[in-house]
Amino acid sequence: MTDKELHALVSLLDDSDQEVKSHVKNKIISLGHSVIPFLEKKWEDSFNPELQKEIEELVHHLQFFLLKDRLRDWKNSPDQDLLTGLWIINTYQYPDLEFEKLNADMHQIYFEVWTAFKNDLLPFEQVRIINGVLFGTLRFSANTKNFHSPGNSMISNVIESRKGNPISLCAIYLLVAKKLGLPIYGVNLPNLFVLTYKSKETTFYINAFNKGLIFGKNDISNYLEHLQIEPKDVFFEPCTNLDIIARMLRNLIGAFEKLGEVEKMDEVRELLSILEN
Repeated sequence: MTDKELHALVSLLDDSDQEVKSHVKNKIISLGHSVIPFLEKKWEDSFNPELQKEIEELVHHLQFFLLKDRLRDWKNSPDQDLLTGLWIINTYQYPDLEFEKLNADMHQIYFEVWTAFKNDLLPFEQVRIINGVLFGTLRFSANTKNFHSPGNSMISNVIESRKGNPISLCAIYLLVAKKLGLPIYGVNLPNLFVLTYKSKETTFYINAFNKGLIFGKNDISNYLEHLQIEPKDVFFEPCTNLDIIARMLRNLIGAFEKLGEVEKMDEVRELLSILEN
């Protein structure tokens, strides 16, 4: 479709006939996400608030379609790369965020840790070095003031603000640890997400929400007992990247629920269903 034809089509979004308007919307949606830049330009050039609103809804619709396609592709990919999954979630709130930008920001964090790191140290000492850089030098910390903010599930927000929730701080820690070649994984606990350093010789746990506090298996047992929850293997063993992304989506649903944003809750539930089905 030419720009002239697109222009004529978009101008019909302002038509008073709802049937015409509905037909036009369906036609634009059928063109796919490649039409988004054209729509954004039309929005900028328009002085009609009603038309702008129609365009905004169409752009969001197309962006959400693209996000769902990316999430399906990610779920079906062999490695389910963690950073890619985090970026896909991030594009729900920030659709213009480029993966390359996020990757470069994460590489800078890794570089800061790598320059202080020594491979010949014991696991506890290696973790203390990571803790020192992430929570000391770079000043990542728990977002206790806005614990339920949707921004805590947006990795770009966490990198910029240096504040996050348990799972987003653990995700950054994990990405760094993986690049360093360390056997560190996520662990899905009730009401808390932590990490485990798990090798043949050593197993211990790390609480990134508490500046990398190191603790043991007994502490998890005590935690579960305090919550009156029956211990299960899943509370002690590594989880998958898919588990991490699904949990981040559940956190996001909870955040939007507290804000009363029902439409966003429903959309994120759609995303979660892609991973669960």
